[in-house]
Amino acid sequence: MKLAPVSSASAPAAIGPYSQAVQVGNLLFCSGQIALDPKTMQMVGVTAAEQADQVLKNLAEVLKAGGASLAHVARTTIFLVSMADFAAVNEVYGRHFGGHKPARATVAVKELPKGGLVEIDCIACL
Repeated sequence: MKLAPVSSASAPAAIGPYSQAVQVGNLLFCSGQIALDPKTMQMVGVTAAEQADQVLKNLAEVLKAGGASLAHVARTTIFLVSMADFAAVNEVYGRHFGGHKPARATVAVKELPKGGLVEIDCIACL
């Protein structure tokens, strides 16, 4: 199968040697998004909830560039610097996904790029 990189100017540019997403057949593999403002490339929000909101907006833009939306997401992984933020991030996550409930894993990590508090990646079906 052919691997096709996907990118959106409406989402933060990659901060390393990776694609925002890669399409393989009817699957879209989205790289982890952190709370970067796509225009300034500066972090948005001081709480995990505020950052999660920006993260999900960024992820939605990458999905859109690949012909999908949050409604097409089959699986996500959430990376949190502190599991104390689990409930607050869940509330924001639930607001963005609505009634759609993809499979998910949540992992505690020591740190994230740019001092972020939350990062989310996903796999979507087109």
